Amino acid sequence: MQKGVAALNNVAVVRPVTATQRFTGWLVHFFTASGACVGLLSLNAIYQHNLITALWLMAAAILIDAVDGMFARQVRIKEAVPEIDGALLDNVVDFANYTLIPCFFLLVTDILPDGLKMICVMSIMFASAYQFTQVDAKTEDHFFKGFPSYWNIAVFYLFFWQMSSFTNLVILFTLAVLSFIPVKYVYPSRLDFLTSNPLLRMAMGCITLIWGAATAGMLWLYPESNIILVSISMGYCLLYMGISLYRTYNPLVHSKE
Repeated sequence: MQKGVAALNNVAVVRPVTATQRFTGWLVHFFTASGACVGLLSLNAIYQHNLITALWLMAAAILIDAVDGMFARQVRIKEAVPEIDGALLDNVVDFANYTLIPCFFLLVTDILPDGLKMICVMSIMFASAYQFTQVDAKTEDHFFKGFPSYWNIAVFYLFFWQMSSFTNLVILFTLAVLSFIPVKYVYPSRLDFLTSNPLLRMAMGCITLIWGAATAGMLWLYPESNIILVSISMGYCLLYMGISLYRTYNPLVHSKE
């Protein structure tokens, strides 16, 4: 009898999906899919050599990706619209915006040396295909495994710094290799296992927002520069790498193995 009561207590309560929740769920999926439309506009801008416009559109796609997961969790998207695989939709849109479009940007511009441009871009495509399709590309403790295909962000910095094409080539090849190395990179919108201190998680979220504002300011001022904005933007990148390396070797939740 006690076992029967315990079993009943462990049964998950299935809450009915209201019409409002279902409608809101479809709106969230529509919002995620709109990132693909923004990506198409980015491609068109690159094709027309409106590179600054293209970078703004790429930034808009990042913003959509940064908040759509939060909306999905709030509406309990899997319950609201069970017939749509939200994770698959997100990956399809992300592969376009984080990999395919930045690669087209690299092909159209002179960021890379002409003779090695296609080889580098194909290396990025292969590395991203691997990164996106790993079973544990997003780990159980909400980190990215391997360089998380931030090619749109990498392209922005290379465009901004105006370094030699060979230097850019080395940087991009290095990032492609890092896609295969199992370092755990911080997932900025999922900080559950970054630290057990909620204030520190909030601080990391705020710092990420400051980075976004500073980086947008760099793009707004381009081709002029501002040392404060540059320092904030690059400082965050160093902090991000440092915290990612720390949590790789000192996880908050240790493996069961």
